[in-house]
Amino acid sequence: MVSLYIKRNILAMKKFLLFALTIVIITACSSNDDAVLDSENEIDDTLEVQTGIVPCEDGLAGVYPCDGFDQIGNITLADFSANSGNDCWGWTDPETGKEYALMGLDNGTGFVDISDDQNLIYLGKLPTATVASSWRDIKVYSNHAYVVSEAQAHGMQVFDLTRLRDVNNPPQIFDADFLYDEFGNAHNIVINEETGFAYAVGTTTFSGGGHFINIQNPQSPIASGGHVANGYTHDAQVISYNGPDSDYTGREIYIGANEDRVAIVDVTDKANPQEISTITYDNFSYTHQGWFTENQQYFILGDETDETNFGFNSRTLIFDFADLDNPVLHDTYLGPTAAIDHNGYVIGNQFFLANYTAGMRVLDILDIENKNISEIGFFDTHPSTDKADFNGVWSVYPFFSSGKILISDINRGLFVVKKSN
Repeated sequence: MVSLYIKRNILAMKKFLLFALTIVIITACSSNDDAVLDSENEIDDTLEVQTGIVPCEDGLAGVYPCDGFDQIGNITLADFSANSGNDCWGWTDPETGKEYALMGLDNGTGFVDISDDQNLIYLGKLPTATVASSWRDIKVYSNHAYVVSEAQAHGMQVFDLTRLRDVNNPPQIFDADFLYDEFGNAHNIVINEETGFAYAVGTTTFSGGGHFINIQNPQSPIASGGHVANGYTHDAQVISYNGPDSDYTGREIYIGANEDRVAIVDVTDKANPQEISTITYDNFSYTHQGWFTENQQYFILGDETDETNFGFNSRTLIFDFADLDNPVLHDTYLGPTAAIDHNGYVIGNQFFLANYTAGMRVLDILDIENKNISEIGFFDTHPSTDKADFNGVWSVYPFFSSGKILISDINRGLFVVKKSN
């Protein structure tokens, strides 16, 4: 364990200290800060009466700045009986077609039926496996949720989502269907749904690199090796490759955001993962998370602390992965605010970015090949400021067929939005 913390080194400490400082300021503020917090509480009080659809009109949805997205609903932290929010993911019931939000909270995972635009239903919570933590991550495979956390000795919770069909008296307290305990804490979990493998990252195993788990039998996970060579992975995407580099067609490729580099690894053979290449870039600070375009040629990456350390506006790096052995930086996009970028996902020709205090930002990447990238919409759940700190939006989930988008906000809970007509 000591060696892992050393490997995280100063890069991780920068992130932790800045986050911790933000929490200290919020919880033990000076008289000047009280005025700011009072202002934000007034916003929250106003929001309590804003239920149902709130259209984006003249740049606002109620009190929230917006461009092209209406508010469908909001489940607050008070509703969740939680102190802070973090990750989110989604699930669509294949039998009923209902859509559900899976909301990461400091003290567990909340489940919300978002099928009725006029009535979001908080169904209940899967409590944390051990203690509360600001970090929790959720992914879905075969109608099961897989939940990890930085909470000590948490392991990986497995929850059968079909149980949500039978909730009669919400909200309920759920229990896990299985607890995988081959690791304790983990920062994140990644799933390749095509192969049925999960990849826990940032654990105390495999020097913090990918911890491979066979979840093809969803409630009987099997430890299946791991990857050590590039050290700690903060986040990753794992795909069955069908991109432009024919040398790797059909291979399972792991792209790790490893604090100070991007690592591309062939993990088809779980017992013998093979490094393909690594990428570094100028002005790196904390290589955080990235996502492929749908043609698997471009990889869109965020560095979480470059805004605070170098003074950039929100910076998004675009790499050309046409040759996985020799990836190159293709373009750099700077957003309109100083806010820190966090998780980002691609759906079609759009990139949905969780941008902390600047909310959810949506980029048009249709002409990414010619370096033409532009912002085409946003929904800002943290209207008081766009400064570079760790408040506001943690993550987004844009993959529902209905077009609804989940936004998880650290301070204000779960938002559901949809493109304006």
